[in-house]
Amino acid sequence: MATVNLTKDAFQETVEKNGIVLVDWWAAWCGPCRAFGPVFERVSGKHADAVFAKVDTEAEQELAGAFGIRSIPTLMIFRDRVLLYAEAGALPEEALQELISKVKALDMDDVRRRIAERENAAKAEDSQPEPA
Repeated sequence: MATVNLTKDAFQETVEKNGIVLVDWWAAWCGPCRAFGPVFERVSGKHADAVFAKVDTEAEQELAGAFGIRSIPTLMIFRDRVLLYAEAGALPEEALQELISKVKALDMDDVRRRIAERENAAKAEDSQPEPA
């Protein structure tokens, strides 16, 4: 599958309607982005069950700001609407393949349970009275 260009208008729908979505945040002037682009494209051809999307941070500054993109390239991976990975830096092809395999192997029910546990613990901690 070829990569798709993602805009702020399509971002949420793309993440919500697809199981696995990889997002490459990039810019044309960025050397590491240009080096990672062909790797991202090649790997996309090996995973028809995932959406490989690119966000041009120059054209989509508002979207990049909303996601706190400070360094590019940045790779994000969503699965079942859950952000599982967000790291800056270009990956070699083998590392990207391994990362995708790990994402596919995750038990998402377990992931959601652990997220809920952390959120509940944080709420409990926030509700503790301040010491006098």
